[in-house]
Amino acid sequence: MTHIERYALIGTGGRADMYVRALTGTHFGVESLADVAELVAWSDVNPGRLDVYERQVVEAGIPAPARYAPDDLETMIRDERIDRVIITTPDYTHADLVSRSLLAGADVVVEKPLTIDADGVRQIGAAIAESGREVITTFNYRYSPRNSALRQVIAEGHIGEVTSVHFEWALDTVHGADYFRRWHRQKSNSGGLLIHKASHHFDLVNWWIDAAPVRVFASGGLRFYGADNAAKRGLGERPERGTGTTGDPFSLDLTRDERAKALYYDNEHHDGYLRDRDPFDAGITIEDNLAVLVDYDSGATMSYSLNAHAPWEGYRVTVNGTEGRAELEVVERGAVLIGEDGSVVVDPSANPGYSPEDDVRPDSERLVLQRHWDGAQIVEIPEGIGGHGGGDAFLVDHLFHRVAVDEPLGRIARYDDGVRAVSVGIAGNVSLETGLPVTIDALALR
Repeated sequence: MTHIERYALIGTGGRADMYVRALTGTHFGVESLADVAELVAWSDVNPGRLDVYERQVVEAGIPAPARYAPDDLETMIRDERIDRVIITTPDYTHADLVSRSLLAGADVVVEKPLTIDADGVRQIGAAIAESGREVITTFNYRYSPRNSALRQVIAEGHIGEVTSVHFEWALDTVHGADYFRRWHRQKSNSGGLLIHKASHHFDLVNWWIDAAPVRVFASGGLRFYGADNAAKRGLGERPERGTGTTGDPFSLDLTRDERAKALYYDNEHHDGYLRDRDPFDAGITIEDNLAVLVDYDSGATMSYSLNAHAPWEGYRVTVNGTEGRAELEVVERGAVLIGEDGSVVVDPSANPGYSPEDDVRPDSERLVLQRHWDGAQIVEIPEGIGGHGGGDAFLVDHLFHRVAVDEPLGRIARYDDGVRAVSVGIAGNVSLETGLPVTIDALALR
């Protein structure tokens, strides 16, 4: 008889929805998990957000999980006989919650990033060593068929030995601005975009080329958002928050989205968290333009750039090898066009099919392989299911069925993978402070 694993969820913000829907049998593209997993307990600092999810679960015909206070994590794991804890809380809390869960006797699934600094990595590593438990970081972009296809092209040797990678990521003026509205805007909360956002991208490169980063140099700054930049461009007086504001494309009105209103606006009185702060506030401490050079133990080098105020959203990757070149271009939203009601979807990658039609830059994905002395050819990309490039459903399936680590494409991200991904951002942040290149060994993460 198959053991039905008992899950607890910590953090019931927006990202928790994928896990709740998966465990209640309502996630698009995922068959019922009732024979392998059940959600039996949860916790959040904001009881109102728990209320929202409780209504969702009960409406799906599932008994409401037991509620626990944030300080009662160990009690929850013991009393509810938890096999696995899912952590979807703000990044700066990960190290503490992951390590406590491990030491209390549960395995852990943690949203990327694993943690935000070297101390956090060492804390989690020590807890794994002491407990013998398992940590998985959910890098959903590994599961996007386009990214898996690039991995396969490289792994099968079509471009030979990888010599260099160029990776450009563009966040548009809605999605990019969102990191400057929320808790992410403080580097002490998120580690900045080099940790919170780019750990996705660094993980992809580590995985694509099957190599580990060894040295990092970073440059960048806050050049578009923030009060000083707004003043330089003469934007004038700004609203403190977006809700109730009209006619400003950088403002987010939480009441225009039923889900955002229920989770955040209706419950901000519990903890004072404002989800719709002005991205041109004073005191923002993260960067919106970043450039990074990374050397790998394989001898390859990556040049990476991130822009958080582009007019379109997507990414371009070029992988050069000794026998050819592979190029992947993805347009997730070709333009940011405000609807007649003033609304726009914040994150196009999590909401496929919502982008406006654009003849010049349509939503698209294309993988091109060109070997030396040969013409270019299109590599077919299989169809995905759901958000994040069609990867979410595949991630959920592998995660809850505990697919073995020897899965053909190696998409399950273990602790070491999480460490390698954040190590680039951690080193990059040190490099931003010092102006010098930083070796991963100097971080003493082990």
